[in-house]
Amino acid sequence: MRAAALALALGAAVAQAQPAARGAPQDVPEGLALLRKIQLATEKLSYSGTFVYQQGDRTETSRITRLANRGGAIEKLEALDGLPREIVRSGDTVKCYLPDSRTVKVERGGDPRRFPALLPERLSDLAENYLITPGERARIAGYECESVTLTPRDELRYGYTLWADAASGMLLRARTFNDKGEMVEQFTFTQLTIGGVTRDRLKPNPASRNWRVEDAASTPVDLAKSGWTVRADLPGFRKVVEVRRRLRESNGVAHVVYSDGLAAVSVFIEPLTNRAEESRTGLSSIGAINIYTREVANHRVTVVGEAPAASVQRVADRVEFRRPTQ
Repeated sequence: MRAAALALALGAAVAQAQPAARGAPQDVPEGLALLRKIQLATEKLSYSGTFVYQQGDRTETSRITRLANRGGAIEKLEALDGLPREIVRSGDTVKCYLPDSRTVKVERGGDPRRFPALLPERLSDLAENYLITPGERARIAGYECESVTLTPRDELRYGYTLWADAASGMLLRARTFNDKGEMVEQFTFTQLTIGGVTRDRLKPNPASRNWRVEDAASTPVDLAKSGWTVRADLPGFRKVVEVRRRLRESNGVAHVVYSDGLAAVSVFIEPLTNRAEESRTGLSSIGAINIYTREVANHRVTVVGEAPAASVQRVADRVEFRRPTQ
């Protein structure tokens, strides 16, 4: 589900970035201060602009419009490349409009983080797993920017660098890098206007009133009671969601989410009974997103994570099932 928004990425001077061991030099106060400034700007500001997602030779361009007011924020994301699609977020409800199939997909209570609003509420938690340091200045989309780098303290997660407007704190560029300092993916605004957003610009396609609605409704669940053991086994990752969702034609897909405040890993457990297609297992990736699938007790276990492949497979290998005793 979250891969549809693909919204993590970061970097500046990452060619020399190396993971820092625990007990390494302390976080620089200026770095944490800039993170707070970015967090406040992406939460409080209204803005509109165009940004480019880059992963290897692949690029995608999107237009984003966000209106922040006392009643909450409304955000509209439009894909400008490939198949037409729009994503509108209001509160904890996300609607994805797909004109080609005349479908509206609805999700509630998902992870609200996406570019440019990448940071969690509790920034202090990030220091447990990342070394936070200020970086070089740069000029991006006409704005003078300062940067901050989050270097992982272990090999279980990626590193990130963020560039933000020095005046407002608005995030202009985000890059993800691996343990070799190589860029995994990047988001960059090519044009940005802060303020001047009206509600009329956030309306979805009026024709969508007659489209088919697919609601990925979810209900809380305790998987342990049904025999499943799911644990992240990744230092710093905490469980934030455990629900049962209705995805595709299935009415019962278990979904567990773990996060360290910046990266997130999702575990999906789906019954294979009466399913026509063959279950594909193994590892695949989309930019910084790694996906690992295996079969457990006639169920397909799929782990989707903004983390290195070894971390995603580590989570998948620790999903177990034992039939509950009566």
